[in-house]
Amino acid sequence: MLLDRRIHFLFPVALVFILVVGIVRIVLDDLKSNKSFIFGSYGKPEEHKNRKPIFISPKDRFEEGCNVFEGQWMWDNVSYPLYTEESCPYLVKQTTCLRNGRPDSFYQNWRWQPNTCKLPRFDPLKLLGILRGKRLMFIGDSVQRGQFESMVCLVQSVIPDGKKYLYRVPPMKIFKAEEYNASIEYYWAPFMVESISDHATNHTVHKRLVNLDSIAKHGKSWEGVDYLVFESYIWWMYKPLINATYGSPDNIQEFKVPAAYKLALETWANWIKSNINPHTQKVFFMSMSPTHLWSWEWKPGSEGTCFNESYPIQDPYWGTGSNLEIMAMVGNLLQELEINITLLNITQLSEYRKDAHTTIYGERKGKLLTKEQKSDPKTFGDCIHWCLPGVPDTWNEILYAYLLQKYQNYF
Repeated sequence: MLLDRRIHFLFPVALVFILVVGIVRIVLDDLKSNKSFIFGSYGKPEEHKNRKPIFISPKDRFEEGCNVFEGQWMWDNVSYPLYTEESCPYLVKQTTCLRNGRPDSFYQNWRWQPNTCKLPRFDPLKLLGILRGKRLMFIGDSVQRGQFESMVCLVQSVIPDGKKYLYRVPPMKIFKAEEYNASIEYYWAPFMVESISDHATNHTVHKRLVNLDSIAKHGKSWEGVDYLVFESYIWWMYKPLINATYGSPDNIQEFKVPAAYKLALETWANWIKSNINPHTQKVFFMSMSPTHLWSWEWKPGSEGTCFNESYPIQDPYWGTGSNLEIMAMVGNLLQELEINITLLNITQLSEYRKDAHTTIYGERKGKLLTKEQKSDPKTFGDCIHWCLPGVPDTWNEILYAYLLQKYQNYF
């Protein structure tokens, strides 16, 4: 009888002990993982040890409810540009319009002003503090590469020589800030999903074949990245139809571009749901970068392009180069995703900037235009890519503002 009582007494004690040991084991296993919720919320112990504290005050953040994408361009030749071609050694020839002969620099002196709030002044030290021990990756085509180069130029001036470097690991470019153990990276993936154009430098432009349900090869390079910024648009718009595979890699079909884009977007969304840890990673999606190929759209009766334009469009404007169907498609899918993705809707504010493209002051097939080519801007002018400093700096100011919004101070 006494033995039975002892057994009845010891059984719940043993059960509690087993439960406690199990919980401790789970917590310890979680702490060993880079994707730990605790680390995602508070950071790893070594990160705190090496972290130089930064403090984001309410003045650093824009007001809740403010739509930073609605506003107007204000002339500001005092505060802008935020850097110069000469001050940033990481710019490529495709974007250095002044160095390539552009006679005016007005495009550098416009500041985006939202209607109901102010964007915080870009502070490279605060951004580097946010990125300490982390990776920021831009994923997309050459327009996205311009945004990557813009971000590198915005931060590199506060990093001492010998503590920063840029290197290539195709299809990537990586900028490292050594003292911060931080990286700003670019990954070439013009369709987001896989295609025959995925080689970083030797990619086909005219013959396009997209694998609409294949993304795993790209995704291996995106796993674990702290901040992901995706963009994919202009490569889809070469023709109304696009060759693609779906289901079988051997079954090539012609798809209407919006239908193909939707399938690719769904493949991307499935990868996001399966691979992103919302506690440790933040994802952004850039809306389409507009083109200004035909001047009759903002100047009725004219027959030119964006060449020789020096000022933004002032009136309400939406060009034919921005596809509303795809715009709505992206918005709807991001709303349906269980993981919170921030849409950076830069299309309308960029629509006004017919003056800021590289036109004849950039590269074509890796080479600066010849004198003969420059004399024919209607054929050779580039009204897709942007000069730097320029419009992509504003995109990054907005991205920076959202990073401030999401940052939690540590005390």
